[in-house]
Amino acid sequence: MYTTINDCNVYYEVHGKDNGETIFFIHGAPGLGDCRADYNAFSDLEKDFKLVFLDMRGSGRSEDKPPYTHEQWAADIDELRNQLGIEKIMIHGGSYGGFLSLEYALRYPNNVSRVLLRDTAANQKFHHLSTKTALEADLPGVDKEMLDRLWEGRVFSDDDMKEIFGAILPLYTVEYNPEKNKERIESIYYHYKTHNYAFSVNQPNYDIEDKLKEIEVPVLVSVGAHDWVTPVECSEVLAKEIPNSKLIVYKNSGHSPHVEENTEYLENVRDFISSTHVQGVNYES
Repeated sequence: MYTTINDCNVYYEVHGKDNGETIFFIHGAPGLGDCRADYNAFSDLEKDFKLVFLDMRGSGRSEDKPPYTHEQWAADIDELRNQLGIEKIMIHGGSYGGFLSLEYALRYPNNVSRVLLRDTAANQKFHHLSTKTALEADLPGVDKEMLDRLWEGRVFSDDDMKEIFGAILPLYTVEYNPEKNKERIESIYYHYKTHNYAFSVNQPNYDIEDKLKEIEVPVLVSVGAHDWVTPVECSEVLAKEIPNSKLIVYKNSGHSPHVEENTEYLENVRDFISSTHVQGVNYES
């Protein structure tokens, strides 16, 4: 479905229980990601919760309409919440989507009941480890010049972004499947201008570590032990600084434990939600 959110045509989907607690899923990789992967990973939660998936503005099937700022993306999430008539949401964000989920919890604290984070960070403090890991992997076509262009938002075109992502894709998972990855590369909606803005403008100014203590709702912090993009150290900082948080490290996963260890990941999400009482959230079982 499509709706107009803050003058932008945004694609979204709603699944699951009409009367259940609601989880919003915020995808990562602005300009590269969309909600399809999250739906595939989390569809089993439909019988327990209402699930809302969306392609953020400038990504997937949504309109390319700036600004692509954290403030705007957080406002878009809240406007969809408002349009759907939901008082409080749980918000799940992976990778860059975790940045936005944390930003949402800080900007709209009264509208969120829990935060579920996956392989994300509060700043770029450990970013040098990502470059080191990528270079040490010695993959064809991956060099410092290419990585610098990616991290600094200097991608030339959609085709350039496709080539770069194809080169680094083996880094993302513990088990590499060439055929599956080839299908993934071909299925992506590429929006290189969104990526460039996010990484050249947003990323250099993103640092909310000092604000994490302001988050009062329960927070689940999940990370793959072999994550190269946002290494375990990033999640350890989140768990240390957020007062009401729980850290889970998935030993057999890279950047996508929700896919690589899907059954265990979903069990942990269910357990976390059922074990954390939140005032002001009522739903029928």
